[in-house]
Amino acid sequence: MSGNDQQVVGENGARALVVVPTFNERENLPLIVERLLTSLSDIHVLIVDDSSPDGTGDVADRLAADDAAERIHVLHRTAKDGLGKAYLAGFAWGLTREYGVIIEMDADGSHAPEQLHRLLAAINDGADLVIGSRYVPGGALVNWPKRRELLSKGANTYARVALGVQVNDITAGYRAFRREVLEKIGLDEVESAGYCFQIDLAWRTLQHGFTIREVPITFTERAIGESKMDGGVIAESFINVARWGIQGRLAKLRR
Repeated sequence: MSGNDQQVVGENGARALVVVPTFNERENLPLIVERLLTSLSDIHVLIVDDSSPDGTGDVADRLAADDAAERIHVLHRTAKDGLGKAYLAGFAWGLTREYGVIIEMDADGSHAPEQLHRLLAAINDGADLVIGSRYVPGGALVNWPKRRELLSKGANTYARVALGVQVNDITAGYRAFRREVLEKIGLDEVESAGYCFQIDLAWRTLQHGFTIREVPITFTERAIGESKMDGGVIAESFINVARWGIQGRLAKLRR
């Protein structure tokens, strides 16, 4: 099941929503939003803030209030309970409105807004889920610690083998979904977070017969703040991916 061929997103990002989860990103947020709206003047942004102690939510409110074109929106959540839950809240908000595409993007600058047009072009070309990939020809990593790079590549290799899928960067967090994908893959059943959340949604996308395409991006390590990934997220990914892989193979045997 692939998306239809009509243009879903306008040339400057019309009908697309970028969901940007934040927790203690007050310095990064204005920079990334400015870059995004400079790159695609008609795109909309939803900042999902998990009650950041550093006042990121107040910064987000000011950005929204100052945007006369009403492209910036803010969703305040009362607790910090993971990246996955923040994205799910953002997806739910976007699906109640008339957006044709909903995008995941980090607030820390690791995902270049200037490259978002590559993902949207692939959506308009018929893809259902487009992943901004570090590990396809043309993809690159900048200033990433070697330990993180090895962990990322190892996680992707493990997921690819365990699930039997041909996705090079299934853990990547820079991605664009057609709304039809998010409406059909059972978001209300998703409990995973972090690395595992990204794998989970890609796996569900494939299981429902949708297409995934990867486009190259340059991933740049954050210059301000600290990464929020921890060992619990990695352990969760290892266990869940093994379970999904076994379930997928058993389902094929029953057919």
